[in-house]
Amino acid sequence: MPQRIAVLTGDVIDSRKVNDRPRLYQLLDERLAELATLHGGHGERFRGDGFQLALPHAAPAMQAAVALRAALIEHSEPDQRWDARIAVAVGPAQRGIADADSDTFVASGRALDALADGTAHLALARLDAPEDAGLTLLVRFIDDLIDGWSPYSAEVVGMSFRHEDSQQALAKRLGIRQPSVHKRLRAARWALLSDTLAYFGERLETSTEACLTNQDSSP
Repeated sequence: MPQRIAVLTGDVIDSRKVNDRPRLYQLLDERLAELATLHGGHGERFRGDGFQLALPHAAPAMQAAVALRAALIEHSEPDQRWDARIAVAVGPAQRGIADADSDTFVASGRALDALADGTAHLALARLDAPEDAGLTLLVRFIDDLIDGWSPYSAEVVGMSFRHEDSQQALAKRLGIRQPSVHKRLRAARWALLSDTLAYFGERLETSTEACLTNQDSSP
C-alpha cells in the first residue's frame, strides 16, 4: 500500500486580540515540536500565528489537529478564548514530508483559505479519495464538540492524549479529585471523541483504492 502523508495547516483565530503573544507563540512551538517528535514528522510556526505540521503517516492526523486546538483552549487568556482554524490534507507521499510544493501541502493550504470564508474551524481534504459525506459530517461533529469546550475540558483531553492513564491517575496529575476528572471528560464528550478519532485513524490510513479492493475480494 502506498505511503500516505498528512499535512495540517492552521492559524490562530483573532490572534491580533491576544495580549500575551510571546506565550502564545511559545505554546505553539512546544506543541508542534511535541507532536512532530511523537509522530516522526516536522512542525513549524510562521507568520507569527500561522503553523504547519507534516506527518509521515495519515492515521494520527485528526487527533493531532484536536490536540493542537485543545492546547490553545486550555491556555486561553481570561478575557480571550484561544483557538485555531486547522485544515488537514491527506495524500500520497510523492517525495515525502519535506516537499512543501507537493499536492498534499497545497491542498492543506487551500483548505485553510476556504475556512476563512465560513464559521467552521476544522476541515479535511483527501487527495486520493472522493468526497465522503460521512467523514465530512464527523469533521463537523468534532468541530462543534470542540467549540463547546471550557479550558478545563480541553486540559483533561490534552492530558488524556499524552498519558494513557486511569481517571484516578489523571486526577493525581491534575491535583484534583477523580469525580472532577470524570465530570470534565464527560463534558468534553471524551468517550465519543476517542472512538471517532480511532475511526478517523483507520479511514485516513487506508486509500479508497485499497478499500474497494477489499470489498471486491469479499465473499
